[in-house]
Amino acid sequence: MADDARVAEGESLHRALGLRDLVLFNLVAVVGLRWLATAAKAGPSALALWMLAGLLFFVPQGLVVTELASRFPQEGGIYQWTKRALGEKHGYVCGWCYWINNVLYYPNLLISTAVIATFVVGKGDSAIASDWTYVLSATLVCLWLAVLMNIVGVGTGKWLQNAGGIGTYLPGIVLIVLGAVAMFTGHPSANPITRANITPDLGHFSGLNLWASIAFAFAGLELSSAMGGEVRDPKRTLPRAILIAAPLIALVYILGTMALLQLVPARDINIVSGFLQATSSGARAISPSLWWLAPLCAFAYTIGNIGGVGAWLTAPARVAFAIGLDKYFPPAFGRVHPKWKTPYVAILVQAALATVFLLVSLLGKGTTVEKAYLIILDTQLLIYFIPYVYLFISFLVHRRTPAAPDTIRVPGGPVSATVVGLSGLFITLFAMGVAMVPPAEETQPLLFELKVVGGALAFVLLGGIVYWRASRAAPQT
Repeated sequence: MADDARVAEGESLHRALGLRDLVLFNLVAVVGLRWLATAAKAGPSALALWMLAGLLFFVPQGLVVTELASRFPQEGGIYQWTKRALGEKHGYVCGWCYWINNVLYYPNLLISTAVIATFVVGKGDSAIASDWTYVLSATLVCLWLAVLMNIVGVGTGKWLQNAGGIGTYLPGIVLIVLGAVAMFTGHPSANPITRANITPDLGHFSGLNLWASIAFAFAGLELSSAMGGEVRDPKRTLPRAILIAAPLIALVYILGTMALLQLVPARDINIVSGFLQATSSGARAISPSLWWLAPLCAFAYTIGNIGGVGAWLTAPARVAFAIGLDKYFPPAFGRVHPKWKTPYVAILVQAALATVFLLVSLLGKGTTVEKAYLIILDTQLLIYFIPYVYLFISFLVHRRTPAAPDTIRVPGGPVSATVVGLSGLFITLFAMGVAMVPPAEETQPLLFELKVVGGALAFVLLGGIVYWRASRAAPQT
């Protein structure tokens, strides 16, 4: 059944994505400039954490995804890799967690987009950013614009992701240039770097939590592989796109944080709009006539976030599409639009669920509904880590089996591959452990842990019920 489905899938989907599209897709999927402020708020030690996370998690992630994508370039990505390595049950759990987590992710990204968009018209410090009428309207328009563009064809939807990749990266480049100008024209650093303050403090929860956050700011390189059935020459194009995008991602995070530290004292950094704060400060230091740079970057960032919604909407829908083909989701998930050649049912279901969570998050302010939603957000991080555990374990399993001669392997042979897989797995498990530790200000730590762990288990159990029902309904062979 699965083999027949993959044949049908390959015949139905339109291969419209090339190397440029996938490089920009990777940028918009992974880069989040909000992480610059989160990191820089901790001071110069964040630079060391970026480098550690890059070495121990991002590099292993890139190498693992590159090898698996060149070995198994089918639609569904991480779901297919796990199913081949560990069987259909584990493949389903991995795919379910990957899919449901991203449904929970959109409201956060969309609300952030609506808030940053107010800076475009100079209203960043006004009450409009907390006006739920504006925020709800803006977020729903952004969501359903991304839905429409990605349903009418991957050849159309890719332009939203392409524009998002440019819009995401451009403000980072501007920030880096402004920081470099300040540095090389003799302006004293707002946060002088010393041997003492660049050393991370991992002895306290705040340091451990930041370490986990920075590590997972690098997550997302596997996303484009979920669209393998819509990529031209995927066996070659998917790995090349990762190898091009990965250094660009690492550079914008490290140099962007360095620039932010150069321009704004850590104690004054705004967590939401820190990169715009630094852009405005750096531009004013050069000339008051450059006042327009910050609104321009806010506009580009808004486009970038809308493209990010498109990326995290359309690629996980391909995971649901692949699960639908295998009949564990309702068969409608495996339908391809006869005209536009996209898995439109999977996309629409995701968007509808995201709309529900968006309404809950905004209209439930100040009620028990809001408290329930905040618990869901806490569990989201834990759910997100589960597919990464599967990613690295699947890689280690696949490494023990023969591969086609043209597979792009992790360099250094079996020992190096094992080190790479175990490094990524260890950091993932470590981050899961940190996610379960209550923050210092939490007055009921045991209740916090029960909510987070229990919430994650509830979502996994819900997926298990869907799988059980589908298995019972499947014809016996």
